[in-house]
Amino acid sequence: MYDFHLHTTVSFDGISDAAAMAEVASCRGLREICFTDHADFLYEKGETQLYDLREYAHAYDHLEIPGLVIRRGTELGLTVWSVEESKKFLAMRPYDFVIGSVHYTEFGDPYYPAFWDGRSGKEAFLCYLTKVLNCVRIHDDFDVLGHLTYVCKSVHNPTHEPVKYEDFREITDEILRILVAKGKGMEINTSGVDKAGAMLPSAEFLRRFRELGGEIVTVGSDAHDVSRVGQYVDDAIELLRDIFGYVCTFEGRKPIFHKL
Repeated sequence: MYDFHLHTTVSFDGISDAAAMAEVASCRGLREICFTDHADFLYEKGETQLYDLREYAHAYDHLEIPGLVIRRGTELGLTVWSVEESKKFLAMRPYDFVIGSVHYTEFGDPYYPAFWDGRSGKEAFLCYLTKVLNCVRIHDDFDVLGHLTYVCKSVHNPTHEPVKYEDFREITDEILRILVAKGKGMEINTSGVDKAGAMLPSAEFLRRFRELGGEIVTVGSDAHDVSRVGQYVDDAIELLRDIFGYVCTFEGRKPIFHKL
């Protein structure tokens, strides 16, 4: 099995160190993992949440576990104001894999309560998806779009339900068509199973991505500590077996297709 979305103490919000997470991944039978620490450019005024590249190298460059393939990646926070900054940051070292994720809007991060102030669930979902659309239009330096329906993961989501494809068909299709045209993939993020009642995104989004010509798809737990490493990835793999028949990993920013 594969887990291509892991955060360690190299990330500003990680709890467990890289060696501990790799050991747990090996013990749980994972074949390949990728560390994807946060690199976020928060606001136009220049605030960032970037990891130290020396700390990153120290944590990962010589980490080896027999029988476990370890890749080095990053989760790049996509914003409408950070295209050039993102390119410069990614050019500072080689990566195997880059997740492009939208965490921030002009109303803040949907994970926190301020984003939801004065908005219904449907208004908040549309606000977030609009931001995703704007970001995938202008960013090219990423490999897969991370957790498309991240907005519903927050405990402050008043609906306590996942985003439904049918409710946002038009804007979702526009996002997916851009990904297909740019040769980008999608991530199944398993952290939504116990936080939002579904994978992020759920099966109907993935089926539509496939219908529109999408080919690249990865799986990640979004673990920030050892307890969640590999969590629900087996379920995600079964979902992909039905829809795609394979799952992807990455090496040197190139997808590798594993038949299921």
